[in-house]
Amino acid sequence: MRMKIAYFDCPTGISGNMILAAFLDAGLTLPCLKKELGKLKLKGYQIKFSKTSKNGFAAKHLDVMLKRPEPARSTKEILDIIRKSGLKKSIRDLSLKIFGRLIKAESQAHGRSMAHLHETGGTDAIVDIVGCAVALDKLGISEVYCSALPFGIGRIRSAHGLLPNPAPATLKLLKGVPTYRKNIKAELVTPTGAAIITTITESFTDMPKLKLERTGMGAGTYDLKEPNILRLFIGEAQAAYEEDLILSIETNIDNMNPEFYEHIINKLMERGALDAYITPVQMKKNRPGVTLTVLSDLKNKEKLIDQIFSETTTLGVRTYLIKREKLEREIKKVRTKYGVIRVKIGKTGGQVKNIAPEYKDCVKLSRKFNVPIKSIYNSINQYGL
Repeated sequence: MRMKIAYFDCPTGISGNMILAAFLDAGLTLPCLKKELGKLKLKGYQIKFSKTSKNGFAAKHLDVMLKRPEPARSTKEILDIIRKSGLKKSIRDLSLKIFGRLIKAESQAHGRSMAHLHETGGTDAIVDIVGCAVALDKLGISEVYCSALPFGIGRIRSAHGLLPNPAPATLKLLKGVPTYRKNIKAELVTPTGAAIITTITESFTDMPKLKLERTGMGAGTYDLKEPNILRLFIGEAQAAYEEDLILSIETNIDNMNPEFYEHIINKLMERGALDAYITPVQMKKNRPGVTLTVLSDLKNKEKLIDQIFSETTTLGVRTYLIKREKLEREIKKVRTKYGVIRVKIGKTGGQVKNIAPEYKDCVKLSRKFNVPIKSIYNSINQYGL
């Protein structure tokens, strides 16, 4: 049975109510959502779910309407509402995880522990966050992917006064996420939307291959020059391989002692590089040089660039986002006649495609037993990996 995945396309941003509206449009029923939210024992609100149109696109809009002014809730009260609810454990745990990241981001953004979350701690935020956790469970979604997220321009009005766009807490939550600017004076990514999507998403990338089963269109509150919508695609995963985005950092060097490269590459790997290598190139004035290439997760970009500037003579680097397709990876410890060897196994669809014994383990055993290293490598073959 293939895994069911969801993909969010966010041309004009993302918010909690846009995500939940898209899930409802894609098949989560309103009675089911209300029944699950009723387990929170949260009163004094009603959900308005309605049809709307954004620049000619039919979409659904969700609004949480308060029946009376709500009391200011502490972060502990919010978490207790979820902890003490009758929700399924997996739904409760995911909701707490999302709120935990939101609380941490708000605290870091404002330089102090947040006793209250103001806008992001209201009933609407609780409904959005718990509702999304309910949707993932009820729709049977195993993995979520998302497009890059756009930022607007200008200032945002909040309980803390005027804030730069995007809000400081949103920036904290989106660290390591592909983003870009749009010339739109609006808060395109809200803290609640950022907290939800960064918690549930496997990777921010192009739309993966899927057998499309359902779609949903969640509308935002703005009337913009382009449709203020979020598109949701749900279906069975069709891609043979896992996909993600990584960063390639490159620089050309022709004026450095080549003896330094071993040390530099070792330092880059220690700092979190996925790989680092040099390629001979012929540079201007016919000078021989090298291209230093470093592959990295998005989160390690700054410290690896800093390491390159510290250790080499370069004055600048080039950076590229790269889409990567990879095998599902697993590490097993295999006991051979020489001892235990860690083995990296690459699979797709449960089928083993590649195996690779850990080089360091093989070197250690080769020296210990004074046998060729290829004999150590070959010793794992009898285990049928």
